Amino acid sequence: LDETVIGALGVSVPAPPSPGSPEDITDREASVRLAALADTDRWLLATRHAELRPGVALAHFDCALGFRIEAVEAPRLTAILTRVLHDANEAAELAKARGHRPRPVGDDPDRRACQVVTPAQRATASHPSGSASVGAAYGAVLATLVPDRAEAVTGIGRQIAISRMVCGMHYPSDVEDGAALGAT
Repeated sequence: LDETVIGALGVSVPAPPSPGSPEDITDREASVRLAALADTDRWLLATRHAELRPGVALAHFDCALGFRIEAVEAPRLTAILTRVLHDANEAAELAKARGHRPRPVGDDPDRRACQVVTPAQRATASHPSGSASVGAAYGAVLATLVPDRAEAVTGIGRQIAISRMVCGMHYPSDVEDGAALGAT
């Protein structure tokens, strides 16, 4: 994907909130509240959601689908989701290149993440969330393939996005804008 393709799709990603703006303050307050979930069951779920490679991520959707899809048994679906992973993440990376907003774990070097995060990863841009974009895109694809489970699978896509906030990797507006990008 490039800027031309994204523009042709009619995708518009807003800029991150300005530092010190009311939205930025609200995001930061929510992030502090979410840090309290460390070591809870929701934290453990967020840790699992950090893995978005199709072969593993398909398991995130098992309950919502009402059946298990093994990547080995569904090579075409795995190929589609591999492309979705690449394209949704690439679209988010292009948007991130427009302006840098630090991640919660970058703003607070003492903040725990629910995954191993190097100092270089802490310094990467937070807005929009690529993982939220991927989760929403996965949900949209699976909703199209299994329409009677559409609400449940798109709900899992939203939970993947929320997990990124629980992990301290993104602020709420990063996730909101990333999920909107992925759904598109």
